[in-house]
Amino acid sequence: MKNKCHMILPGNREMTPAELFASMATWCEQNDIEHDRYGDGALIQSFEQKVAKLLGFEAGLFVITGTMTQPTALQIACEQRGCYNVAMHPSSHICIHENQGYQLQDRFNILPVGKAFQPWNVASLQSIPDQLGAVLYELPMREIGGQLPSLEELEAIKQYCHTEGIHLHMDGARLWETAAYYQKSFSDIASGFDSVYVSLYKGIGGLGGAMLLGNKSFINKASIWMHRQGGNVYHRTPFVVSAAMQFEQRLRSLPALFERTTQLYDMLKSYPSLTPNPESPQANMLHIHLPISEQKATILRDELAEEHGVWIGNPQQGSLRHQSYIEWYVGDNLLELPDDKLKGYLQLIEEGCR
Repeated sequence: MKNKCHMILPGNREMTPAELFASMATWCEQNDIEHDRYGDGALIQSFEQKVAKLLGFEAGLFVITGTMTQPTALQIACEQRGCYNVAMHPSSHICIHENQGYQLQDRFNILPVGKAFQPWNVASLQSIPDQLGAVLYELPMREIGGQLPSLEELEAIKQYCHTEGIHLHMDGARLWETAAYYQKSFSDIASGFDSVYVSLYKGIGGLGGAMLLGNKSFINKASIWMHRQGGNVYHRTPFVVSAAMQFEQRLRSLPALFERTTQLYDMLKSYPSLTPNPESPQANMLHIHLPISEQKATILRDELAEEHGVWIGNPQQGSLRHQSYIEWYVGDNLLELPDDKLKGYLQLIEEGCR
């Protein structure tokens, strides 16, 4: 049903395979791109170094999936410190979206830190009585609406981990979306982290893949472990090209997307049934809570798609029986949508919740 809608509210416009592959072919011709072989090639290595420099690290490594990237990074960090306890928020991707691979593969132990529906601070970390080999912080925290800790809280966590000799790793799948809120460079935000993972398709729009950043020794070890796990694909060119050709343009667009998010928050004040989380914008993403169950919200979504050709997203059940929420990533679609039309769609959602 989504494919039949003329207006998809959350996210960026997705090119068809034909459009994307044609764009990639043109870009490759214009830039004399040659295939890499098992990660050895001018394009991939220059792109790895470009992202590493942008975030202030010595080295970068393209990895085929984030699910392969982060457990590997944490395993290496734990081995280096001789401690296999890793602290992370209970909403972390590794905890809830990776089928407990870390546990079944006996890679490390997870100790939850912080409260379920808010970012955690250094006091939360200090309350853990056990020795820690590594700590993971997701910036922003997707499962709770894209919330972020304050800069002061983040700096305190960085300092504590440094003092205690704990490896601090960033789940930066959506790191690109944080700079407009923090008003800091990517390297400033990443400074103090020992390793960072970033996605090359969330926000960037590539076909897939991720980048792991760290010092050269750490990245060399990670490269070996990716090979051991079957990540040493022959040609990474399609994934790298699809990200590299639009990387700078996507980064330049993020301040405008954050501004559009701020405008959306102002509009939502006129629709009391639609409650944003967080209360004020912290990234160009949010959850919109509805006073109806997931089942009713799904029916509403399908009715709006069928009758008005608009897709509002995938409802999820809230903590209360008669409550649900939808996740909106504020991307090209909302940026280019005139205010009057957006307000009209918000009104349709509001009326459907009555």
